[in-house]
Amino acid sequence: MSSRRRGSYLAAAAFLLSVWAAADQEHLRYRASIPDGLDLYLPVPATNVLTPEKVRLGRRLFSDPMLSRDLTMSCATCHDPQRGFADGKPRAVGIAGRVGARHTPALINRGYGRSFFWDGRAHTLEDQSLRPIEDPDEFGHSIDGAMVRLRADAQYQALFQSAFGREPQSEDLARALASYVRTILAGSAPIDRYLAGDPGALTDEQRQGLAVFRGRGRCTACHAGPTFADERFHNTGVAWREGRFLDPGRAAVTNLDEDRGAFKTPTLREVGRTAPYMHDGSFATLAGVVDFYAAGGRPNPNLDPDVRAISLTPEERRALLAFLGALTGTIREGELEATGTSGSRR
Repeated sequence: MSSRRRGSYLAAAAFLLSVWAAADQEHLRYRASIPDGLDLYLPVPATNVLTPEKVRLGRRLFSDPMLSRDLTMSCATCHDPQRGFADGKPRAVGIAGRVGARHTPALINRGYGRSFFWDGRAHTLEDQSLRPIEDPDEFGHSIDGAMVRLRADAQYQALFQSAFGREPQSEDLARALASYVRTILAGSAPIDRYLAGDPGALTDEQRQGLAVFRGRGRCTACHAGPTFADERFHNTGVAWREGRFLDPGRAAVTNLDEDRGAFKTPTLREVGRTAPYMHDGSFATLAGVVDFYAAGGRPNPNLDPDVRAISLTPEERRALLAFLGALTGTIREGELEATGTSGSRR
């Protein structure tokens, strides 16, 4: 065979291999890169499978103020990666300095969530992701207005085409943002190493705090499982002031009187980074939170039966605080792992 013909065969073979590799890449199945300590099964809806293109697009959108009416706010403004995807403020602050009614929750491990917002008014991350755009105290914009901007941007046109095979659509905006948020995962903390069999991962004081957390403190009644949150709603009395509820909490969604003053349990992962605390940001320190629960919360008609006064010694309180420090670990975001092949590109 002549060297010229051999070169042609090699070039053709290389081309075919590149096409086959691209086809294989197109059908790879992905999952979020999950830190140690979390459940390896992260629920992902069949209508929004994870892909690198969606996550890349969602990550860019998350930090782009284009989605806000006055171009000053992005998701990352309130969910700062340096603050455990919270903002360090008692209550959320939106466009034109508007102060919201509630504290910004930490946006970590929400892929495991069953409902979203403090009152659980959204049932999926896709539903949750667009609501801040239309909230007058957050982005103060409209979905239609945001889509006009995205369709007029050549780079976003290309990114949406790569991720979804079409020009920007509102449902795809929701899917991209939700895909990125599913990759924001916190784990690999000292508590995870301890539970995996490393006794030296916790100090003596932290181990004492873990005993209080599991035992007399009854913290696991609400803060259970790998995310240290039960995804349920509890009335601890925080919203009860001067004989009334300042915030209806879950009742704003259900219209049930027994849900007044109940709020979704926040995660304790990365809790050392996400002060202040509670739905209204009314506690500046974790020590204040511990004292509040040790006193039995704030009595009211709907107080959760698991919230009862307990006598904790100063030593036990210090140990409990030390243990909470062992829940700070590593936050991953935007990372995917290939796990196999799939025929879906939705």
